[in-house]
Amino acid sequence: MSTLYGQMMDMPLVISGLLRHAENNHSDTEIVTRRIEGDIHRYTYADAGQRIRKLANALEASGIKQGDRTATLAWNTYRHFELYYAVSGMGAVLHTINPRLHPEQVAWIVNHAEDRILFFDATFAPIVDAIAEHCPTIEHWVALSDADKMPELKKVKAISYEDYIRDHADQYEWPTLDENAAAALCYTSGTTGNPKGVLYSHRSLVLHTYGACLPDAFGVDATDIVLPVVPMFHVNAWSLPYVGALAGVKLVFPGAKLDGESLYELFEGEKVTISAGVPTVWLLVLQFLQQNNKKLSTLKRMTVGGSACPPALMKTFKQDYGVQLEHAWGMTEMSPLGTYNHPKAKHLGLSEEERFNVALSQGRAVFGVEMKIVDDKGQRMPQDGKSTGDLHVRGPWVVKQYFKKDESPLVDGWFPTGDVGHIDADGYLTITDRTKDVIKSGGEWIGSIDIENIAMAHPAVAMAACIAAKHEKWDERPLLIVQLKEGQSPSKEEILAHFEGKIAKWWTPDDVLFVDGLPLGATGKVQKNKLRDEYGDHLMKQAG
Repeated sequence: MSTLYGQMMDMPLVISGLLRHAENNHSDTEIVTRRIEGDIHRYTYADAGQRIRKLANALEASGIKQGDRTATLAWNTYRHFELYYAVSGMGAVLHTINPRLHPEQVAWIVNHAEDRILFFDATFAPIVDAIAEHCPTIEHWVALSDADKMPELKKVKAISYEDYIRDHADQYEWPTLDENAAAALCYTSGTTGNPKGVLYSHRSLVLHTYGACLPDAFGVDATDIVLPVVPMFHVNAWSLPYVGALAGVKLVFPGAKLDGESLYELFEGEKVTISAGVPTVWLLVLQFLQQNNKKLSTLKRMTVGGSACPPALMKTFKQDYGVQLEHAWGMTEMSPLGTYNHPKAKHLGLSEEERFNVALSQGRAVFGVEMKIVDDKGQRMPQDGKSTGDLHVRGPWVVKQYFKKDESPLVDGWFPTGDVGHIDADGYLTITDRTKDVIKSGGEWIGSIDIENIAMAHPAVAMAACIAAKHEKWDERPLLIVQLKEGQSPSKEEILAHFEGKIAKWWTPDDVLFVDGLPLGATGKVQKNKLRDEYGDHLMKQAG
């Protein structure tokens, strides 16, 4: 039987459409940046549109064609925002590189992507010098600065961004692209082996932006003022540069200064209502607020992702500052949004403590994402809030294949996330661990995240990580590694006593190690692989 097709316009979903919408409907809305130079830069979506078209013309003059990769090593700024739209809008591929990676990894990524131009903030000039001789595909180096603020470079001849776009027209006709054409490229952080490239399409990014704007996700509207702390080099800043244009929000970019005081100044000075970032950043903000007896007057919500948010942090922000920390979960391979935690109507009548317990999960799937929990044999497990297994996902903004890799990571059409967790009857996902981090003690599973959350609720603990340490009898046992707050000195026994009555007794860590600092990866997550390498034999050595 033949298909009866709808008779609607066939308009492709493309990145340039988001910009056109913002210019047409929110032309006078501000985009504010704390520049790398230290001053505050202000302009509007209309101003941004003009400069974005100049940049598109400059890229074409440089020989950049559709499908060519254009790289960035850059903070959250208005210039990076311009690159987001000009590069993808003209049909090229925006390749955001994480500058916190080792220079050797950065060079490997540039070469694998075959980037032709690299735009970089002055802060990252040392990385540029370190990789220049190892990146033969780069034809142009552009410093994201004014002509009189160029960084010193030893190995590279670069041009300033302002000189690069200055003589080009601000008129440009955005091409009609296939919505399935590549728009952006982001590599995983590569904790084991080389990073893998995830190549996003225009269609996937625009659909993801719609999903991210839903009330049960970021839920922003044109009255909001949004400050993305999550970097624009990390999974498209969780799509907030696109969300900004679609919803017409005022965007506030923090540049390179992400310390508690600098963020507080922008929160208050620009009347920010919503922000988003990893838990380590919110810990810094909280420490600044507490140490300086400050309050937050306009901030209502902060999205927290990247790793599980300690319940104690969520509780303190809500009780002391009136700010709701909201869990979201996703990954590079998902563009990144998978779930977001908002209550349902049925939860409104619950006690404050009961609602708080609901808020501790990673939340419900955003429309466009399907999730399932499977057992070791790949069989789907019930959504009963307790059946724990491997999390698989699928959807129009979930990776199908890694860039330049023939084999697909999919299993029966689903992407295995590497996360372990369970889903309840209301669809709320709780991540209990990463597959590689889960602790198997005497054949039973112990979730490290629960142990870490309890440890971080101790008033003396700044950060904590729980790893699987080898054990002669039980195969593995939990080992707690703690970074204390300044001036605190609890004993190991005091920390372990804090667990009593909160978890099953056999989950209690076998030992506690105090360290000056925990190793953080390029995206702000604790690098447990490094901790396992260093301390994985600790219990065996003790027994010996």
